[in-house]
Amino acid sequence: MARRHNASRKVKSCCSGLLALIVVLAIEGCVYSFRSGSFPDHIRTVAILPFDNDTNRFELTQEIHDQLLRELPRSLGVTNAGEEVADAVIQGRISRYDLTAPLFRPGQQDDRVDVLQRQVNIRVEVELIDLVENVILWDDRGLSTQGQYLEGESEEVGRAEAIELLVQRIVDGAQSNW
Repeated sequence: MARRHNASRKVKSCCSGLLALIVVLAIEGCVYSFRSGSFPDHIRTVAILPFDNDTNRFELTQEIHDQLLRELPRSLGVTNAGEEVADAVIQGRISRYDLTAPLFRPGQQDDRVDVLQRQVNIRVEVELIDLVENVILWDDRGLSTQGQYLEGESEEVGRAEAIELLVQRIVDGAQSNW
């Protein structure tokens, strides 16, 4: 009987030890960090430079820059910094801005057209440069987006949508390699 009791104790002790080992391994396995955007570990700061602007819509530079400053660091898990101390830099050029009317119908008069929807088109060249390793991490020489607005709404509605989509495409592109 004593032998059975000792064997039972050994099994309980072994199970307790095994359970403790599993718990320790599980805890060790759970110690990890997650950075939004899965950016390279050495890039913790980014300088977002105002884009050069080849269009006659000078307000675009500030509007795109403001939206990038709001969205890019949060989305990529980095902090804003000045170019002289940043680990990476985002820079670009606005190459096109135009308005189109993709949705229209003939008007009641023969020489008239009723526009139902208008569209803002923005095209940029953008690049993300790793300043630590001195390499271009991502670039797009023809990134374009469209923002739509209805007849009766202001052009700013379409422009805001196009800029929001543009910034999201820049974030997606920057994350595409990781």
